[in-house]
Amino acid sequence: MYAISLGDDGAELRPLEPWHAEEFLAHLDRGREFINQYVPFGENATDVAGARELLQRYADGRAADNRSLHGIWLDGKLVGGVLFLNFDAAQGNCEVGCWLEPDGSGRGLVTRAMRVLIDWAVGERGIHRVEWHAAAGNGPSLAVARRLGMTRDGVHRESYPHHGVRHDIEVWSVLAPEWRAARVDTGHKDR
Repeated sequence: MYAISLGDDGAELRPLEPWHAEEFLAHLDRGREFINQYVPFGENATDVAGARELLQRYADGRAADNRSLHGIWLDGKLVGGVLFLNFDAAQGNCEVGCWLEPDGSGRGLVTRAMRVLIDWAVGERGIHRVEWHAAAGNGPSLAVARRLGMTRDGVHRESYPHHGVRHDIEVWSVLAPEWRAARVDTGHKDR
């Protein structure tokens, strides 16, 4: 399978597959409280079987061409990942997301990994609109959307109940022409 370097710091983007269940569970356990502040990602993966089930759902989604999961490894340790929560090539739309344990935060890993995903979606698959949804209080996630050159489309007020609180969800997006122009301006090409 692939391993894409994310820079000189030993970070790599790789597929996250069902056979990674034990490593994935250990990663979730290390960062569960941090990861689940705003989203329930991996919340039900509390044992190896549950971790494998979550990874299998995304592997099946990749086979169906409607979602996928990609891990971020730092010096050989799984510290987070990026994903297509939904992917609709026929309509030219997708939604991306991320998660990260504390050991991976503050290094730009998600931004670098997300650039790889968006380059591929726009350049290879013809995706026109890439969306990013984040809780209004999730400053680090909103900062990634900004770094990616996304535009804030609006807010779904109190639309997302999580841990007994109704969160506002901000919707951000970037369109293919905007993405291509920004990548040319920064000296990068679509993958």
